[in-house]
Amino acid sequence: MPTDSPAAETGTAAHPFGGAAPRPGWNGETYAALDLGTNNCRLLVARGFGRGFRVIDAFSRIVRLGEGLAATGVLSEPAMARTIEALRVCAGKVAHRHVTRARYVATEACRRAANCAEFVERVRERTGIEIEIISSAEEARLVVAGCAPLLDRRVSHAVVFDIGGGSTELVWLGVPRDPRRPVRVEDSLSLPEGVVTLTDRYGGREVSRATYDAMVVEMGDALRPFERRNRIAPLIALGKVQMLGSSGTVTTLAGIHLALPRYNRARVDGTALGFDEARAVSERLIGLGYEARAAHPCIGSDRADLVLAGCAILEAICRLWPVGRLRVADRGIREGILLGLLGARAQ
Repeated sequence: MPTDSPAAETGTAAHPFGGAAPRPGWNGETYAALDLGTNNCRLLVARGFGRGFRVIDAFSRIVRLGEGLAATGVLSEPAMARTIEALRVCAGKVAHRHVTRARYVATEACRRAANCAEFVERVRERTGIEIEIISSAEEARLVVAGCAPLLDRRVSHAVVFDIGGGSTELVWLGVPRDPRRPVRVEDSLSLPEGVVTLTDRYGGREVSRATYDAMVVEMGDALRPFERRNRIAPLIALGKVQMLGSSGTVTTLAGIHLALPRYNRARVDGTALGFDEARAVSERLIGLGYEARAAHPCIGSDRADLVLAGCAILEAICRLWPVGRLRVADRGIREGILLGLLGARAQ
């Protein structure tokens, strides 16, 4: 997916909540939500309209904040410099859009790094942004809140996952048929393995079949206790489970499957991707070299060494829970933050 696209998510065609211009019904508030992950720095700016919002600006850049973290236990100077430069762009957008309410969160890389406090202080001094380090449970809650509109209320349970750079979040949900009732989080799991951490250990430029299979096996072993706790498989056999994926991995695979000439959020968000279709794309990518992956318009050079680790994590999830298809969400933490800011204003 193209990575440094300040306006890629702006406007009616690019976001399901609609356009950018002030309209009747605007509640007078402008909100900002920032998600600083192990791999990406992402910002959404939106205006509140009633109980919803309309995105007016966006920014996304791969910063690889967690690069080398697994080996050293600290955020490196180059990674922090890249991230602060991206956060300066975000701060400029926040100021330009006259944001009135905001929440800026960081996830696994900052949770793990021994020098996280130093980094957060440096960010505050150089950008004015106050970063909040959230727990894995809060991260999962925000993902679910952001993705809930895509759930099928006719199916009683859902496996929701988010394959991140430094961790993989998994949530087991009860889904009430009445859309006015909130979904129920019945269990959640945060695995300290994501596309960056697996790539750091297994490599990403040249990935053999044996290496790919080893990643799938490792992730399957890590996920199996969650299945034993919740006994999801018997409900899948009864047709009572749906699956929803929120991550760069599933959106990239969906874009490739749809043969998009370049990544298009409006085409990808909410689409259904069959397990066989996802595996077919993964098989194609395993057969490609690094340069060919980098040249693909839905991958790009910044993701070319990470995408196969993501495919391996997805394959482990699909093998353990053979639902047959998943709903693809190009939304998650930031949308969950925006909805939370709206709800806080209404109280």
